[in-house]
Amino acid sequence: MLEGRENATEEFILAAKGKTKATSAKKRKKKATGVDQKLVKALAHPLRVEILTILNERMASPNELSKELDEGLSQVSYHVKVLKDFECIEMVKTEPRRGAVEHYYRATARAFLSDKDWKALPDSVKPGMSASFFKLLIDDVVAAIHTGTFDSRDDRHITWTPGVVDEQAWAEITDLLEETLKKIIAIQTKAAARLAKSGEKGIPVSVAMLGYEGATEATAKAKGKAKAKAKAKSKAKGRKAAKKA
Repeated sequence: MLEGRENATEEFILAAKGKTKATSAKKRKKKATGVDQKLVKALAHPLRVEILTILNERMASPNELSKELDEGLSQVSYHVKVLKDFECIEMVKTEPRRGAVEHYYRATARAFLSDKDWKALPDSVKPGMSASFFKLLIDDVVAAIHTGTFDSRDDRHITWTPGVVDEQAWAEITDLLEETLKKIIAIQTKAAARLAKSGEKGIPVSVAMLGYEGATEATAKAKGKAKAKAKAKSKAKGRKAAKKA
């Protein structure tokens, strides 16, 4: 899955150093055997996923987030507070705005779970996480198409490559995707340093990678037949109810 900035803040590191050895050992054990429960809870609401994604890219205030996401300020402020409570974001500065003080935040945790975290998630949680990811992806693509940026470059890349592989090839493909992600993050980091030095605006870029077990033709047909059967059954039930009435 896509990941954002992974480095913890200095304050978080200093706080961690103040823990007892027993607590640190316990945390290491929890990290090695399970998923970061704070991050799971933080990503449990789709709006928090969107907010955290933005704050991984740049700092922003609840007021700015409210306008960008077209959501109520009170609702956005609530979810920002939840993310802060879960230590996924931090306040970096304040600015006076029309007699009030505007607070600006940035992310301190990645926006999405790593492959290792994903494996540790309960099966009941995974569909919701996938739905949130796809909503973000689809919204971003639709926005890019509507603004014309999606097709503005001749060298943009878009492919869909279905196929049939064995277990060895599956492992090779997932390893390749993970390695590609690491390289993309490294490229973005170097680009950010160059842009900061040059003062250039930069080019917004979205890279989405998907590697999943696709539905077989037989499975797809079976699901289609089951859906058609359920629809026919529902119609028959409706006609029967209409006759009785």
